[in-house]
Amino acid sequence: MTLTREQIVNDVKEILSEKQVITDETVLRENSADRFRKYETIHGVYTQPMPAAIVKVKSAEEVSQILQYMNENKLNAVPRTGGSATEGGLETTVENSLVIDGSGMNDIVSIDSYNMLATVKCGVPLEILEDQLREQGLTTGHSPQSKPLAQMGGLVATRSIGQLSTLYGGIEDMVVGVEAVFPNGEITKIKNIPRRAAGPDIRHVIIGNEGALCYITEVTVKVFQYQPDNNQYYGYVLDHMKTGFEILREVMVQGYRPSVARLYDPEDAADHFSFSEDKCVLIFMAEGPKPIAEATGQAIEDIVAQYGESKRIESHLIQNWFENLNWDPSKVEEERQEIKEKNNIGFTTEVSGAWGVINEIYERCITRVREEIPHITMLGGHSSHSYMNGTNMYFVYYYDLVDIKPEEEITKYHYPINKIIVEETIKAGGSMVHHHGVGKHRTPWIKEEYGSSYYILETLKKAFDPNGIMNKGTIFPDDK
Repeated sequence: MTLTREQIVNDVKEILSEKQVITDETVLRENSADRFRKYETIHGVYTQPMPAAIVKVKSAEEVSQILQYMNENKLNAVPRTGGSATEGGLETTVENSLVIDGSGMNDIVSIDSYNMLATVKCGVPLEILEDQLREQGLTTGHSPQSKPLAQMGGLVATRSIGQLSTLYGGIEDMVVGVEAVFPNGEITKIKNIPRRAAGPDIRHVIIGNEGALCYITEVTVKVFQYQPDNNQYYGYVLDHMKTGFEILREVMVQGYRPSVARLYDPEDAADHFSFSEDKCVLIFMAEGPKPIAEATGQAIEDIVAQYGESKRIESHLIQNWFENLNWDPSKVEEERQEIKEKNNIGFTTEVSGAWGVINEIYERCITRVREEIPHITMLGGHSSHSYMNGTNMYFVYYYDLVDIKPEEEITKYHYPINKIIVEETIKAGGSMVHHHGVGKHRTPWIKEEYGSSYYILETLKKAFDPNGIMNKGTIFPDDK
């Protein structure tokens, strides 16, 4: 029997309490979408089915009770914490979904400075954890632009990465242990250990699952010594992206690990650096113990010096840029008003590829978007996360919105641009998504992305969520 909206709300209130179940229509609308539908929501247009309720959970046990109820009645669950997602992972695409909001689970359980671990509940904001760690001379090493808003459960669920990843790694490199609740109500906890060889690494069933397999309730991450006084800043202008990629590769292949290694093309650089002079900009930051930071910095200088087209920029300009890089939540309303007034909006699509194909991906994507998409006002990109065998490419684009209704923006502009970038990246052998997650808007290419290994991914869904109640349409295609 299909439950009515009223019955669902009444049942959930009985399981938890009335004050934990939010049914205010404004709040429901706001929770039906994420930042992928920015233009729609700015104009007060909400095209996704409204959830039946927002459920404010306080513990893993409450998550377990709610998921058991939803599993028995085949109701769609959308896990949510900080709400900073950008790929539609938080959209409620099914009528009468329940949004399970863990932002109230915000206890810092422990900071263990001897074993270098921090354990937190899923709703702890990264910025609050980081502030407390820095008071003790420690850091997570995780610094995404969303840091002021993002919460720990969502960061792990989306396989987040931060601006210092070339040294510290992505969130998957930081997670030591994790607690999660599966659709049948099973609460599972993976213990905190430095490494083990007792079968597959089951943390990775949970990390990056985007709420499509389970609900993350607690996370333990590594922490590091915080030594900002040793930071070294380097900046250069170059004529060609290909040269920049070659320099990044050389730094990584020689074994150096700057915390920041970024390469901007001319159009993206012009938006960030007053000194760019219509050229590419390459920047580095080296940090850690003073001898390591200084040796890394010297190596970077030596490597860049081998490329004659590079010109050094004063370090304080790079430091100033970096210290003002993070997204400012206080400017959200200002941004919304500007979009309304100018009818111009920007988005990003990030991908990754091996050194041998990344420049090809960059050039093909830029060329096709310019040729096929109307009303482009800015198109550029940067590489911001490098590895021994390759790097990412973060495309940035703005366009004027001409003769459209708010709900048409996605199909006229955003989808077609995403499609070009995803298609060209997969064709070249790269990955269609580097760190924002699949969400619901890159799901159409998930089988192409995985190829024959999709069997493994698909089997996880069948095993852990056989009734398909977890965040329908996220990662796994919704055939309906």
